Amino acid sequence: MSSTPLKRSIDQTVTEPIRPLRLVLVDDYPERAEVLERALTASGHQIIARFGSGADLRSEVMRIAPDVIIIDVDSADRDILEGMHAINREHPRPVVMFTRDGDPALIRTAVRAGVSAYVVGGLDPERVLPVMNVAIAHFEQFQALQRELEEARTALAERKLIDRAKGILMKQRHMDEEAAYSAMRKMAMDRNLKLVELARSLIAAADLLA
Repeated sequence: MSSTPLKRSIDQTVTEPIRPLRLVLVDDYPERAEVLERALTASGHQIIARFGSGADLRSEVMRIAPDVIIIDVDSADRDILEGMHAINREHPRPVVMFTRDGDPALIRTAVRAGVSAYVVGGLDPERVLPVMNVAIAHFEQFQALQRELEEARTALAERKLIDRAKGILMKQRHMDEEAAYSAMRKMAMDRNLKLVELARSLIAAADLLA
């Protein structure tokens, strides 16, 4: 049976090689971390830092700016989750977490903190690359959605400013809505301003005269 387009897309995301990445490993067990590091470096990736779960994760990530963070812990403690939350807020990165704790509440907390892939059952070096590829894809999709949401919020806020400025002109010059909007567009072009910039200046002037 031939693969569906969706399945082919998923298979490509999991199996296609990705560009060499700069990675950070967080693991309290050096022997386990070395196994993971060998698997990743054999695939062309660079381990730029490796430290235990007690490290100040936020400071380290801000300092070295990795492409991906890989965490292998028995169970994510509060310090790790708080570090993840701070990183996700200030400098988001794809995060892969391998753990032995499948508690649903912990999974939800980890995802809210910015974990892109939460894998229960411990670390299997053969699974690292496919899981990392999927985590990166999820992260990029989420970031794109966040940008779209922010753009929509900005557009709505600008629309409100323009409508408010238009209302000011309608009242001051006894114009209808269409005439006020046309006047604003002409003023913006004459002054080489964006319409929202003109709206802000009209509102500021009206507030001063109020």
